[in-house]
Amino acid sequence: MDILDSLNPAQRQAAETTSGPLLILAGPGSGKTRVIAHRIAYLIGVGGVYPRRIMAVTFTNRAAGELRQRLDGLLGRSAGELTLGTFHAICARILRVEGEVIGLDRNFVIYDDDDQLSAVKQSLAELGVDSHRFSPRGVLSAISAAKSQLLAPADLPSRGYADEVARRVYERYEVLLARSHALDFDDLLLRTVKLFQGQPPVLAKYQTRYLHLLIDEFQDTNIAQYQFAKLLAAKGRNICVVGDPDQSIYGWRSADIRNILSFEHDFPDARVVVLGQNYRSTKTILEVASRIIAANRQRKPKELWTENPAGAPVSLLEAESEEEEARLVVAEIERLQKEGVPLRECAVMYRTNAQSRALEEACLRFGIPYKLIGAVRFYQRREVKDVIAYLRLLQNPSDTVSLMRVINLPPRGIGNRTQEELAARAQAQSASIYDVLHKVREPGEQAAPSPLSLRVTRALLEFLGMLEELRQAAQEKEVPEMMDTLLERTGYERFIRAEEDGEERWDNIQELRSVAAGYPPGQGLTDFLEKVGLVSDVDNLDGVAEGVTLITLHQAKGLEFDVVFMVGVEDGVLPHFRSFPNPDQMEEERRLCYVGMTRARHRLYLLRAYHRNLAGMSVANPPSRFLGDVPRRLLTTSTSATEAPPPPLPLVQLREGDAVTHKVFGQGVVVSTLPIRGDQQVTVAFKGVGVKKLLLSLAPLSRLDEGG
Repeated sequence: MDILDSLNPAQRQAAETTSGPLLILAGPGSGKTRVIAHRIAYLIGVGGVYPRRIMAVTFTNRAAGELRQRLDGLLGRSAGELTLGTFHAICARILRVEGEVIGLDRNFVIYDDDDQLSAVKQSLAELGVDSHRFSPRGVLSAISAAKSQLLAPADLPSRGYADEVARRVYERYEVLLARSHALDFDDLLLRTVKLFQGQPPVLAKYQTRYLHLLIDEFQDTNIAQYQFAKLLAAKGRNICVVGDPDQSIYGWRSADIRNILSFEHDFPDARVVVLGQNYRSTKTILEVASRIIAANRQRKPKELWTENPAGAPVSLLEAESEEEEARLVVAEIERLQKEGVPLRECAVMYRTNAQSRALEEACLRFGIPYKLIGAVRFYQRREVKDVIAYLRLLQNPSDTVSLMRVINLPPRGIGNRTQEELAARAQAQSASIYDVLHKVREPGEQAAPSPLSLRVTRALLEFLGMLEELRQAAQEKEVPEMMDTLLERTGYERFIRAEEDGEERWDNIQELRSVAAGYPPGQGLTDFLEKVGLVSDVDNLDGVAEGVTLITLHQAKGLEFDVVFMVGVEDGVLPHFRSFPNPDQMEEERRLCYVGMTRARHRLYLLRAYHRNLAGMSVANPPSRFLGDVPRRLLTTSTSATEAPPPPLPLVQLREGDAVTHKVFGQGVVVSTLPIRGDQQVTVAFKGVGVKKLLLSLAPLSRLDEGG
C-alpha cells in the first residue's frame, strides 16, 4: 500500500515535496498532523532517509505524542531514532550535551514560571527597587520578551528610569540564575542559538546530522525559535514549516507573525502548498469563521472548504448577566446530553480566566461534572513543587530558589531573618547559598555585622548534612525509591499528612511518585526533572475524567470538540478592551475568535450578556464588533436557551458525621458545618478525592440514606 494513498491531492503534494524549503499553509481541521506524519514516513520509507537525520519540532508535548503515535502506526519502530519534541525539550537536550563549551553545567535546572518570579523578586530586593512600584510580573515579562528577541541586558532600550530598572534587574536576574546553575525557558532557546552562533564546529555537527527539519505551528514562533531553525537549516535548506497566519494568537508571548508572513522572502525558492479542505467543521461553522477572519490584513488569503454537511445555524444566545449566561450554557448542555452528546465533547471557551467563575458555580449548582483547564496545574501544586524542589537540590545543590523554598520546610528553626542573612552573604561573596552553608563553621563567618547563633548554626549544619546524605543516596537509588527516602528523612511526609487536607496532598505526592517510575539512579533524576519541568497544561487533557471542558480560547488551540460554547462575545471582552487602540492587537483578537470557532465540529454557540461584572465594576458591553461580519442567515438569535434551566437541587441541612454523595466527587462524610447567611458551608472528606469545603446552595449534595 502506498504511504500516501489516504491523502487528498494537496496533502499528497505537501508530503511528496521533500527537497528545498517548503511552506505548508494549513487551515484549521485540514489534517496537518496527518500530513507531517505521512511526509516523515515518505522521507524514511520512500526517500531512504535515516530517521536520525530528521528533526520534527512541535509546540506542546501533547502534539509531539500524537505525532509519535501516528508515526508508530505508519512505520512501526523504524522511526524510533527520529528527533521529535518541543523547541524547549530539543534545545535542553542539545545544551546537556554541548553546553559546557559556553560555560553551562550539564546538571543545570530549568526554572519554571514560579521560580523565575522568585528570582526576579530577589533581584528587585537586592537592588533596593520597590516591588509595588515595579511589578515583578511585569519585569519578568520584559526580560522574557528581550530573551525571545535574543537581546542581552545591554541591548535593552534606554528611554527613562523604567527601562534602566528593567536592565539592572535583568542583569541581576542573570547573575542569580548563573549562581544557581539554572536556565529559564527562554534561555533554552537563547543559549542554543548563541551556542550555534559562537561555536561553528558545534553548529556544523548538527547541520550535518539533520538533513531535514520540520516545524509545526510555525505562526507561533518567536525570533529566537526562527533563528534556531534558520541556523540549523542553512546548510541543507531542507526546511518544511507548517502553519496558518490566521491562527497566530500568541503575540503577548512574543510570537511573531512576521516569521510565517516573510518565510518566502527569507527562502525565495520556497514552494507553497495550501491545505484548504476542512475535515472538522460543518459548512455553516466554517463560513461564519471565514467571514470573521477575512477582515484581517496580516494574512495569506486562502479558500477554506468542506464536504461536511451544512449543519445547524450558529446560535447566538443573549443573557441579562454572566450568571444567566452560565445558566443558559448549562441548560443547553443538559438538553444535548439527552440527545446523546457526551459531556467530554462539550467545551466552554472564554477570553479571560476570570470568566470561569460563573460557569464553575453553575456547573456545581446543577450537578454538571467539569474539568477546568488553566486552574492550578498538577506540577504547580504546593506539595508537588516542594518535593520537586528537594529533588532538584539533589541534582544541583546550587539551585538557590529551590534551596530557599525548602530550607525551613518542614520548620527546622531557620527563619526569615536567617534566610535574609544567608542571601546577603551569598550576594557579598558572589556565591550560591549552598556555598555559604559550607562556610558557616568558619570563624570569620560568625563575626559581625550579623553573626549566627549557635542554635541556628546547628540547624543549618544539620540541614546541610541531611542534604549531602540524600545526594549520595540519589546516586544509588531509583527515583521513586529516592523520593521515599527523601520524604522520610526530611520529615515532609509527617508534615504534609498533618495538614487538614493532608491526605489529598499526600495522594498528589504519590501520583508524582508514579510518574517517576522507571527512572534509574544518577542521570535518571536529571531526565525526570527535565520531563516534569517541560510539561504544559493541556498535555494531560485526555487523561482527565469525564466532564465539560472549561478552557480559555488561547489554551483551546489545537483541540476540537463536537460542541463549543464561546461566552462573552462582546466588545470589551472579545475583542478585549486593551486591544482597542492597537490595530495589530485587534487583528490578533479577531484571530483568537476565529480559532475558537474552528474548534467546533457540529454545533457552535456564541453567548453575550447585557450586563457583566468586570474588574469589580458592572459594565454594559455592546455585541462584539466581529459579529457584524457574519450574515444574519447564518445565525439564530435567542434571549433564552431552548429549555429553561433545570431547578436547583434541593437544599438539605446536613450535620457532622452524615454520609453524603456528590455528583462530581462521589461519596464522603461530613466533617463540619457552618451556617452562612441563610446557607450552609459543609466540609466533606471524599473517598479518593480529599477534603472539600462546599456551599450547600451550590453543591449537589445529598445524604446517602435519602437514596442519593
